[in-house]
Amino acid sequence: MRTVKEADIVVIGAGAAGLSLAWQLTRPRAAAHGHHPSVLLVEPPPGPVRTPARTWCFWEEPGGDWDELLTASWQRLLIRGRDGRSTTGDCPVPYKMLRSEDYTRALGERLRACPDVELVAGTVATVHDTPHGARVTGVDEQGEPFALRGRWVFDSRPPRRLPPARTTLLQHFRGWFVRTESDCFDPAVAELMDMRTQQPRRGLSFAYVLPMSAREALVEYTEFSETVLDRAGYEAALRHYTSSTRPLGPFTVTATEQGVIPMTDGRFPRRTGDSVFPVGAAAGATRPSTGYTFTALQRQTAAIAQAVRAGRTPLPPRPHSRRHRAMDAVLLRALATGGVEGAPFFEDLFRRNPLPRVLHFLDGRSTLREEWNLGLRTPVGAMLASLISLPTVPSRAAAPPPGYTSARPAAAQEVKV
Repeated sequence: MRTVKEADIVVIGAGAAGLSLAWQLTRPRAAAHGHHPSVLLVEPPPGPVRTPARTWCFWEEPGGDWDELLTASWQRLLIRGRDGRSTTGDCPVPYKMLRSEDYTRALGERLRACPDVELVAGTVATVHDTPHGARVTGVDEQGEPFALRGRWVFDSRPPRRLPPARTTLLQHFRGWFVRTESDCFDPAVAELMDMRTQQPRRGLSFAYVLPMSAREALVEYTEFSETVLDRAGYEAALRHYTSSTRPLGPFTVTATEQGVIPMTDGRFPRRTGDSVFPVGAAAGATRPSTGYTFTALQRQTAAIAQAVRAGRTPLPPRPHSRRHRAMDAVLLRALATGGVEGAPFFEDLFRRNPLPRVLHFLDGRSTLREEWNLGLRTPVGAMLASLISLPTVPSRAAAPPPGYTSARPAAAQEVKV
């Protein structure tokens, strides 16, 4: 074994969760609040193991930690039903868009300047407990073996198998970053859902339009269903949307993104060894009913860092309340079985409720009273049937879907359409 390194903490993976945790553990303003640990952050070398470029969107008060890195933010949202009627309203807090390249670059620079952090480029092979912590082994960029030792190890890599679940749907998508030749977008309004798309037999599909200017936007086709499409299927859906449903005229595709997010009521483990913990999506940071992850993993990594500094066992907290997970399980089951039709359900959800109430639920900040009022404006019979059926549904484990461990990176070339 040529290289052996030791630190208080080993963080595996340099995506959103790994970078966030390393930063929360060592950020300067946290130094005065307890132990400031040393960190080894393992980032995979360029290639298929590295997390490709993607976009994160989330609701957050102004003045957040990442505001200087945002691609755009919006105070108004639009939802369009199958009949073309739209619902618009102001967000309680801004809806923000952050591209992973900007986040990775900025946090990488901060962490490289931090004396308590060392970045290790390599691919991890094994993680196991030892009498006084845990040991990580792998190979570096030159193919040479290395070993890392830490009191605690946090693994942000996607799990090899999803946890046993009664219901698992897939949120799968492909997006085009477009530049049009004429003004086509209102940069003050994010179009959260446009359901004038061909709906799957069970589940939901919609287009997602996030303008950066009057002529630039991310246009994304998204489905909630049991199986993913091939690339040709996503491209056909995007071409139809941008040429017929919402004609953009001549435009250029400057970049693309594609991915798959499991929407599951399975319980992700909080611990995989005495000193080894998953973190981020691998520890349940993804909201089962929406796929939103970024804000939850920020809460989760901040809580872990606080526990480390206080000398407590840093067991990652579940970032979504038991009540929200229960409601998500009911909704997922109703969508998967066809008890409710996805498009009519979401149309009514937005049309029959004040926008802040719906957004509070989607963001996991809703109160019991708000949830009660939401529930009364859903198909009550179908949702009750879904709730009653859940205890009789067996839980089954499943392999992660194709595309879960990685999404296609942003395309480098420009394509005229």
